Amino acid sequence: MPTLQTDGAELHYETGGSGPPLLLLAGMFSDSASWGPVVAPLEAQFTVIRPDNRTTGRTRHAGAARVEDMARDAAALLEELALGPAHIVGHSLGGALALMIADERPGLVRSVLLSCTAPLPRPHLVALFDGLCRIRAAAGSDWLRALYPWLFAPPFFEEPRNVEAAMLAAGAYPHAQSLTAMQAQVAAFAAFDPMALRPVTGLPTRAVFAGEDLIVPDALARARLAELGVADAVTIPGAGHSLHWEAPEAFVSEILQFLGPKTDLQRLRS
Repeated sequence: MPTLQTDGAELHYETGGSGPPLLLLAGMFSDSASWGPVVAPLEAQFTVIRPDNRTTGRTRHAGAARVEDMARDAAALLEELALGPAHIVGHSLGGALALMIADERPGLVRSVLLSCTAPLPRPHLVALFDGLCRIRAAAGSDWLRALYPWLFAPPFFEEPRNVEAAMLAAGAYPHAQSLTAMQAQVAAFAAFDPMALRPVTGLPTRAVFAGEDLIVPDALARARLAELGVADAVTIPGAGHSLHWEAPEAFVSEILQFLGPKTDLQRLRS
């Protein structure tokens, strides 16, 4: 079980594959396992690094969690592994972490791909996540039934067994986030101001949105990211916020297409 002692945390992470380093940063309520459907195809091209952010998975930390600490943990991991500058893919909250690393430690970064993320005002999301915590405190695992409509596009619910299968898989996962850790992550999210994120400069950056995303609507997100210098943006239709679960092949394709012209994919494969 690989771990790294950082400032106030014992950071758990997973690595696999070979090739240039690719850091995957998960979003809210998610950890390194959340990348499941895209790990194998990405490990065929890259050395894939997947940390558990503070409050998730097998990472342990002292004191209150902060989003800034999560970004610094990931930067410390890249520095410790010493594989050279990494491509970073950040989903949702993980995209904010990627932007912070690119701003504060640009020497560790080769490119940034933002998935279903943008620095938007989000009081409604704070209210949503707080409400989910309250549902979980009162009704246990049924909070996931309230979460899924925010994660998945409408076709997911046309087959009722999809919801039950997702519930079973979540219940069987041995490193699921506890209610206390979930509450700590929501508090960290509420205290963080994404509007303070600074423009991306000097690094290839792409945004990938989901056409049915209720959490990060692509029209609003595109406009905000353009203000930060991210003009390269694509939308994968028919998928919700959990993009790499609903459309893993399209998601991986966007990553490879992005890295191809920007970084000489043939050289990366050699």
